[in-house]
Order: sequence, then structure tokens, then C-alpha cells
Amino acid sequence: MNKRMKKRNWLFLVPIFGTIFIVGYILAAANDVVYSDYIRLINSYLPDIWNPRKFFVADLFTRMPINFLERIINVYLFGYSTIFEMILGAICLGLSAVVLTIYCQERQIGTGWYLLLMAVMFSLNKWEMVTNGTGWCHFLAFAGFYFHYLIWDRAWREEKESKLLFLLPWLITLGTAGPYCGSYSLVLLLTYGFCCFLDWKQTKRLNYRYGVYGFHVLAPLSLYLLSNSFAVTEHAGATGRSLLQVLGDHKDLFPKFIIKSFSSMAVGEEALMELLTKQNQGMALCYLAGGLVLLGYLLALWMQLRAHLYKTTIFPLMLIFAGGCNHLLVLAARWIFENSSYGMSSRYALQYQAGIFGILLTFGLFFSWMKEGQTGIKPEGRARRNRFHCRTRVQRKRMTFFPEKVMAILISLVILAGNGYTTYKEIQKAPARKEYGQKVEAAARNYQEVPDQELEDLFQYRHGPEKIRNALGILEENKWNLYKGN
Repeated sequence: MNKRMKKRNWLFLVPIFGTIFIVGYILAAANDVVYSDYIRLINSYLPDIWNPRKFFVADLFTRMPINFLERIINVYLFGYSTIFEMILGAICLGLSAVVLTIYCQERQIGTGWYLLLMAVMFSLNKWEMVTNGTGWCHFLAFAGFYFHYLIWDRAWREEKESKLLFLLPWLITLGTAGPYCGSYSLVLLLTYGFCCFLDWKQTKRLNYRYGVYGFHVLAPLSLYLLSNSFAVTEHAGATGRSLLQVLGDHKDLFPKFIIKSFSSMAVGEEALMELLTKQNQGMALCYLAGGLVLLGYLLALWMQLRAHLYKTTIFPLMLIFAGGCNHLLVLAARWIFENSSYGMSSRYALQYQAGIFGILLTFGLFFSWMKEGQTGIKPEGRARRNRFHCRTRVQRKRMTFFPEKVMAILISLVILAGNGYTTYKEIQKAPARKEYGQKVEAAARNYQEVPDQELEDLFQYRHGPEKIRNALGILEENKWNLYKGN
């Protein structure tokens, strides 16, 4: 196995080239100008970034404390550059790719499955997050999630403890995860409970360590929820109606929301809507794409159970849990807008794609299992006691897996084609997005004379034009961002 791993060290070049690709897209599509959520951040924290009163507040953990350090560096070294934060986000996305590359190298995932995984990782279906520097820490958070899942996978497989399992939830939940800590914590608790059950089933004894691990997840999560109770959130566009009122008028809101959100992981929202407009056939293609992605989840879960893949590696199942949890959490948080298409937004692709990673890794492991009679590596630790079906049995039953193989390949091709098409369309739109940024910059240089409605529309911040003008005034006074050198 070591020789095979040495031959595939080139895999680590893929995250590097993927990061370079994302940075190139940023430079082609974005301008170094503030807009959207930057307005709130500027009014909240600038110019006195060293003021402890703005740091030690009741809702501290909802503000993702890693941002405070990054903001100081950005102001002093780069004059509050949005491009700097976008590139930082691209680098953090590359870190996620490195974690998955390490896993694929350890488990000898097929090269084709790995490259498909990376195609989704660096797809521009998340262009909205990529071109908004305020989201850089979200990319870092997901890299931390995947790293933690990988550490647990090793501990579960080798039956060894790691002190990182106690430390990581505190650092990630309280330092960088922000609202994403909900799905992260839920995945860990589900996984620990599932692994505890498997151990109990085998030994008929409860292992106390799972309770300790769970405590180190629940304790920081409780601190975050306490902090979040003091936060004041802004929801521009929410109708304000109760859940019963909404469901009374829109009984199909939830199923439509869910299936459309699944479709966005096959084809990005804007690219898909353009296709639907050209075909003039309603939302049929959208529901078909969403149905195929949902089928991918069900098929991957069936493969996990059929081949007992989770007994030697729990990482893909954790990613499947994460994807499913994120779809449900987005629904729980965004039904208030009463728009079934809201969950298709590219801003959620970073959350949803974890499930796609789990699906593709499961497919890769399952194909290897069919081919070699096991996961493709020498059993170790727990796997020694939970061996897979012998090679002859797999060969006898290989023909019965033909429909599953066809479905797995079909779903994978749909994901590849859809993400490729989305990326192609976003590359085409890069000059238009750059031009839009230039309009925002022109308005920012003349913000006192721009009409209120136009100012709100251009800066995509609909909480009052006076807040936009105040934020731009802070930048202009300190000669930051687009006012550097003035």
C-alpha cells in the first residue's frame, strides 16, 4: 500500500491548482469594494478595532472571534481589503480539499472518484460565498469540521484516543464556526451515539469515553447558544407570519424547499433557472435534479449498510449526516421567507456539498469493496473483528449489484455534468460581475449624491441608506478600502 500511496503523491497538487483556480476567478469577477454584509461589519467594528468593548460582548461567540484577529491584520497590512479576505477564503477551501485528499490517500479511493470529489470542491456553485469576503471564516470552519471528522475516523478505525477530539470542538464551535456549529455538533453527537451503539452491540458494555466526547461537544455548544440568545439578527424580507399560517397557505412549501435545495447541488441556481427559462417547461428539470441527488443520499446509505463500510471508516457516513443536517437546518431557518427557491441560493452550497462528498466517497469505497471483497486496504483495528464478506461471496453476488452500479454512475455523472456546467456559466459571467463591482465602486465614490433606493440596491443592504453612508464615511475618513491613496 505504501508504494501505491507514493505513486499518488501528485494528488496533493490538485488542492493547490484548485485554489489557484478560485483565486483567478476572484480576480476576474470581484472588485476591492465593500458591499452587502460589510456595511454592518464596518458600522459595528470600525475604526476602533482594538476596542475591547466591541469584542467582549454578550453575543461574542456568534461573531466568530477569529474575525477579530483577521480584521486587525487586514486593516493594518492591507487597508481593509475585501480581495484579501476572498483570497483567504479560497485558501481555506483549499485546506478542506487537503483534508479530503489525505483521507482519499489513506483509504486508497479511486483516482476517478477523487477527481470528481475535487470537481465539486472547487465548483463555482458557491460563487456567492467566494466573492463575498465576509464569508472567509466559513470556509475555515468547514475545513475544521472535516479535519475533526478525519481525526475521529482514525480513532474509530484504530481504536486509539486523540486529545484533539477534546480540544477541537471548543476551538471550532467558539472560535470560527458561528451558526454552522449547529450541524457540526449534531453530526458529532449522532456519530458518537451510533459508534457507541456499535460497540455495545459487539461487547455488551457501554464505553464511557463516548459520554466524555459528547460532553466536549455539548459544553461549547451550550456556551454558543447562551451567547446567541443575546444576539440581535436582521432578516430583511421575512414575512413575520407564524409557521401554522405559512403552512396553511403553502402546504407544499417544505417538500418543494427541500427538493429544490437538493437540486442546487446538481446544477447551481442561476444556471438552472436559465435552463428552465430556455426550455419553458416549468420546474420539471429542477425536481428531477433534486430527486436524483436525494436518490444519491438513499443509495449511499444503502451501500453503507449493505457493505458495512462504516465498520472500517466512519468518515463518509459523517459527511452524509452533515449534508442531510444542513439541508434541514437551512429549511428550519429560512422558511420564514415563504419562498421555496430560497434554499437553492449559492450561499448554501458550502453547507450542502458535505453530503455530496460523503455520497461520492461511499460510491468509491463500495466499488472497491465489490472489486476486492473488502474496502481495498488491509483491515486494521476494529476491522480485524468486523471483516467484510469474503471475495468469493462478492463474486457470486456481483451481478446483483448491477442496478446499484448503474445508479451510482448515473448520479455521479449528473453531479459532474451539472457542476461543470455551473462552473462554465459562472466563468462566463465573471466580467459582468466585475462590471457590477465597478458600478458599486463608482457609487461609493459619490455616495452622498446617490439616491437612497439606488444606494440600497447597488450595495445589496436594505437596512437603511444612512447605514451605508455611515459605513462608507468611516472608510473614507480613514482612507481604507477603495479610498486608499485619496
